Amino acid sequence: MLEAIGATPLVALDRLTAGLPGRIAAKLEYYAPGGSIKDRAALAIIEAAERSGQLQPGGTVVELTSGNMGTGLAIVCAVKGYRLIAVMSAGNSVERRRMLEALGAEVVLVPQAGTPRPGQVSKEDLALVEQRTQELVRDLGAFRPDQFQNPNSVAAHELTTGRELWEQTSGAIDAFVASIGTGGTFIGVARALKARNPRVRCYAAEPATAAFIAGGPAAVTNTSHKIQGTGYTMIPPLWQPELVDGFLRVTDDEAIQTARLLATREGIFGGFSGGANVAAALQLAREAAPGTLIATVIPDTGLKYLSTDLYPA
Repeated sequence: MLEAIGATPLVALDRLTAGLPGRIAAKLEYYAPGGSIKDRAALAIIEAAERSGQLQPGGTVVELTSGNMGTGLAIVCAVKGYRLIAVMSAGNSVERRRMLEALGAEVVLVPQAGTPRPGQVSKEDLALVEQRTQELVRDLGAFRPDQFQNPNSVAAHELTTGRELWEQTSGAIDAFVASIGTGGTFIGVARALKARNPRVRCYAAEPATAAFIAGGPAAVTNTSHKIQGTGYTMIPPLWQPELVDGFLRVTDDEAIQTARLLATREGIFGGFSGGANVAAALQLAREAAPGTLIATVIPDTGLKYLSTDLYPA
């Protein structure tokens, strides 16, 4: 199963970009075994920990997650025989929690700060999850992947996602767009593309109410938004500002409406972040020079959000 991670398809969004000067190609990361792009980082981090001796046979892994990294780790741990404890906010969608449990992970659910907001996770919620994660790591003597600070999460995308994008387009990429959570996808892909062609422009997307990386605290009006796994109003620890050629902002409504259009116009069933990435890419496509090719990723599947208002009954 671990050999099924990576090598995901790239498709052209020619229906959504009809009449626009720019063209968009989206990498469908929900083809991964865990239904998300985080499978790549999970495998890279665990195998690096095995090589270094940080993770021994039968060991325990503890990590905070909005769901996708946890699911990737659950698959890797199931195959390799490790115990996984996934710590997540009660604000994350219930589908993610149930997937983790189905894959054998133990889920520790942390109540949200203040009034519960199902489907929305704030910076304050994440702080509570981080606190509980640290406690468990200390008490159990567990290995923590620490996806925000582990350089292997970036290396996974530099060595696989970015290389695949380059090969699948025969080096024709002009720009790359990705929403920022841990920053692993953006940093790794940007490194890979710019190493092959320094003229490739890379754009970081953030939730419109939490554009902290682009504008600092003054650009944050609301830390609670619906684009799960992104917009933590912090500079990712592994961030490389020299890789950024520009910033884009996406509202919850833009992410939702674009995700629905992806489903009904392109047959692509993605989540909130996929909608956000394509909404940001469309901003570029409207203003691009004719023939510009903009690449992005659909990080996960819409099946993880059926309990939310992304795809209402």
